[in-house]
Amino acid sequence: MPTSPDTRIITPHLLADWALPAVAEGKESRGTVLVVGGARFTPGAVLLSGVAALRAGAGRLQLAATESTAAALSIAVPEAMVVGLPETDDGSVRGEVPDRVLDLAAEASVVVIGPGLDDLDETAALMSHVLEAIGDETTVVLDAYGLGALSHDVELITGCADRCVLTPNTIEAAHLLGRDLDGELDVEALRVAEKYGTAVSLYGHVASPDGRVWREESADVGLGTSGSGDVSAGIVAGLLARGTEPAQAACWAAHVHAMAGRRLGNRFGRVGYLARELVAEVPATIASL
Repeated sequence: MPTSPDTRIITPHLLADWALPAVAEGKESRGTVLVVGGARFTPGAVLLSGVAALRAGAGRLQLAATESTAAALSIAVPEAMVVGLPETDDGSVRGEVPDRVLDLAAEASVVVIGPGLDDLDETAALMSHVLEAIGDETTVVLDAYGLGALSHDVELITGCADRCVLTPNTIEAAHLLGRDLDGELDVEALRVAEKYGTAVSLYGHVASPDGRVWREESADVGLGTSGSGDVSAGIVAGLLARGTEPAQAACWAAHVHAMAGRRLGNRFGRVGYLARELVAEVPATIASL
């Protein structure tokens, strides 16, 4: 069990030496991101993650959310293909995944599961179907209830763990470890990474199952706002779509997310800016690096 990982600080210099893949012509070269989530009362989470993925450079976007919200979501994000998911009487996404969504998952470069989901059992069933359908090179971002389902069944990511990035908050990380967090977040992130065999981004503390650990130190209190985690997961997905490896995407996303908040803090103050405003800062923040 790790106790004192050799943590590297994420800086612009580190990222410059770990450059993003060159941008080629054509949206196809920058990959397709499919975001699966969005219960009846939380479709905005899918919107935030999906648009953040586009802002981070993904070429194409597909969104899957409850049937009752799909039409409105397609108008709110005209850049995306939107597919409806069956829902329970309470408005949760059912675990019965339509063939159309499974076909999209099979062809996607990146699949994000979790934003806006709100039923653990239905999420677990959904994940099992979607992850069984993905291609051999598809990368995966798990967030929110996707992490809750994983904490109950590690077998959900059998065969794709090395292509996954987990983006837990501290409560979700505790569920993933099956106990309260009791150490530095660098150490806890590494414990999650080693337990699940995935890259992990825990509040700017990034770990890879091979023992590498990084820490982002630019984040400020304003990032603790509703929807901020959805944006972070979307940035990871957009960078993965561009061809980065999981740990690289997590490190770049942690810094971009933090610096986008800093840019907004200069205009609005340390608190009070919105997650949707973070999204708009992503391209310029990446360009500045």
